[in-house]
Amino acid sequence: MDIQAFTDEGLGNSTYLVDIGDRRALALDPPRDVTTLRMAAEAHGLSIAYTVETHLHADFVSGSRELAAVGATVVAARASDLAFPHRPLEDGDILDLGGLGLEAIATPGHTPEHLSYLLRDGSTPLALFSGGALLPGSVARTDLIAPDQTEPLARALYRSLHARILALPDDLAVYPTHGGGSFCSSAATGERTTTIGRERAANPLLLAPDEDTFVALLEESFGTYPTYFTRLREVNRRGPRILGQLSDLAPLGLPDVDRLRADGAELIDVRPMGAYAAGHIPGSLSIALRPAFASWLGWVVSQDRQLVFVLDRPQDRSDLVRQALGIGYEALAGEVAGGFEAWRDAGRPVSATGFTRTPSVAGPVLDVRQTAEFRQGHVNGAMAIELGSVQLAAGDVPDDVTVMCGHGERAMTAASLLERSGRDATVFEGSPDDWAKASGERLERDQ
Repeated sequence: MDIQAFTDEGLGNSTYLVDIGDRRALALDPPRDVTTLRMAAEAHGLSIAYTVETHLHADFVSGSRELAAVGATVVAARASDLAFPHRPLEDGDILDLGGLGLEAIATPGHTPEHLSYLLRDGSTPLALFSGGALLPGSVARTDLIAPDQTEPLARALYRSLHARILALPDDLAVYPTHGGGSFCSSAATGERTTTIGRERAANPLLLAPDEDTFVALLEESFGTYPTYFTRLREVNRRGPRILGQLSDLAPLGLPDVDRLRADGAELIDVRPMGAYAAGHIPGSLSIALRPAFASWLGWVVSQDRQLVFVLDRPQDRSDLVRQALGIGYEALAGEVAGGFEAWRDAGRPVSATGFTRTPSVAGPVLDVRQTAEFRQGHVNGAMAIELGSVQLAAGDVPDDVTVMCGHGERAMTAASLLERSGRDATVFEGSPDDWAKASGERLERDQ
């Protein structure tokens, strides 16, 4: 049995391509851009016959419709109520793959309709695709549906785990969709796959002595999550627009950029943070193009605005488009033709942001990391506001603040938001540990 994993390091998710025999393959929880999946299948002489969904995803747009457009059958939980053609399965149903079977196991918790899938050869279990029901060292969160559903879903997940998943053999390989780095998961290890036995022995949530303790531990682990999560379940239920091939970013002359901005377009500078700090278009938002680009785009930029981008020449336009479309951002107006240099050379106004590796000896410090990161160690006296909340809390931030995060990219995004509100900010290039080494200060840790 050949199972290939394709991991999106930015979103923290894995997609699987399974050779099911007779030159056919099955894809499980595919991302919107299925180019890599299709190329991998073709390289092995396979065609993708089935595309299987474990649940309605909140953190990425599914690629199942893309695969269906080229001949695959979509398989999903009947309770997903998909609004496009698919093969609906319920608990206990077995999809005949021609020699192998794929058994649907109802595992509500992460979402109400969640199915895990047991790949079998006759009565012999081969692999469990657990979606968000079981992750290495963790489970996926249950608070993405509605506040009043968080606890009932947590209790449902406890029962799914103990009644269904832990009934499987200890040596069974487990292939989850969510993993470390995914905002859909509670705290997790860096491993992508696991076994039933390993999780039975070491997963802190599975070691909880009872359901109430499990629920309490799980709910304590929840942090904030990107705002775009609230709308993608419905996008995936209805079925996203079929892309075919990814389009290029259109080049936009400065008059076009002016017109789009006057109509409310968002100008996003995706160059490295140092380039942005040295000079940028006033009012532009810094979100450096990196694996985590989509998460922060979806957190701080409204989905209903036209997007205009500023890039350096060597940056990967296709990666930007893939990440934006992958979370449902469709209004990609294009990029500033000639980049920042064209703007500057035209004599347009230019802004700069302070950027330093020297700890501030005086003045306020703003830490924009997630709360859990802040508690693990932070600069003495630092103000904590998560990046996702900076725009709303800008009025509470003092002027001439030094902004920091884990490396500098999130801090630069925060500084660009603060600049819009009329505040001056300097970005510290580094982590709290870097600050402590340079200053000789000890970090504070919250108990």
